[in-house]
Amino acid sequence: MPGTAPRLREDRVRRAFDGVASAFATNDFLYREMARRMDERLEMVRLAPNRILDAGCGLGADRLSLQKRYPAAAWVGVDQSTQMLRYGQATEQAALGFMRRLFHAGRRSPSARIAAHMGQLPIAGQSIDLIWSNAALHWLDNLPDALKEFNRVLSVGGLLMFSTFGPDTLKQLRDAIRAVGGVPRIHDLTDMHDIGDMLVHGGFSDPVMDMETLTLTYTDPWQALHELQRAGSVTANDTGVRGLTTKQFWTQVMAHWAQDAQGRYPLTFELVQGHAWKMAPRQHEDGRAVVNFMPRPGQSPRQG
Repeated sequence: MPGTAPRLREDRVRRAFDGVASAFATNDFLYREMARRMDERLEMVRLAPNRILDAGCGLGADRLSLQKRYPAAAWVGVDQSTQMLRYGQATEQAALGFMRRLFHAGRRSPSARIAAHMGQLPIAGQSIDLIWSNAALHWLDNLPDALKEFNRVLSVGGLLMFSTFGPDTLKQLRDAIRAVGGVPRIHDLTDMHDIGDMLVHGGFSDPVMDMETLTLTYTDPWQALHELQRAGSVTANDTGVRGLTTKQFWTQVMAHWAQDAQGRYPLTFELVQGHAWKMAPRQHEDGRAVVNFMPRPGQSPRQG
């Protein structure tokens, strides 16, 4: 349909993040803010995970806060971008080397980085106690299937904690692109209510969703575009149209970018946060109901 956002191309997402990996740590301020807000939500949760999955971990920058909160938990980071994983590993090793010299070594929880798709995790079922996913779910072409995969690897009583971007994200840029007749370079983002429904259909219980908007303003619209590029947030969809990244095209877009009362260029981000629990299933995959039998004294409970 003319004027609608094209299908998300995950291979282009991977290449985009591979390309910005070396300088990503200096351009991820928005991701750090989202991680901070997610960490605050963990204050309200009673959880003592043995194993944490960081889904879409990027450089692995969130590991520090997770390890501080859960020092005994093993951390497993998964990302499609091999370059993000490589630079994250190198940065961590350099930092650990410095800390060992400074504090004469110290015990740290085990960790692993795995190059994999979030919808096809090379992880055993029910082996993870906490899935943490910061600003990564919106890059998935099939979010419902990925949520089902998260449910598969979570242990019963495990928690999924995530953040993502909602539909109003970059709305000023979207409007400016449409004004010049361009095909949207930003793929459609999922409403938080729809994500809540996906969680329920994916086997999760008691999903809690909330949203808030953050608007940044720029004196120079080109600075905003460059920051998006350096943060890997350039579109990665299947447009099939050439010429949409030329300077002439973007000059036209900037001319249609609505300014605020102070003459600055606003850029809105809709920050969606949510969490949900994995509870014991009520039926088997073949449709048979799960029946819990009360054990006799000295016996373990079993299911039928």
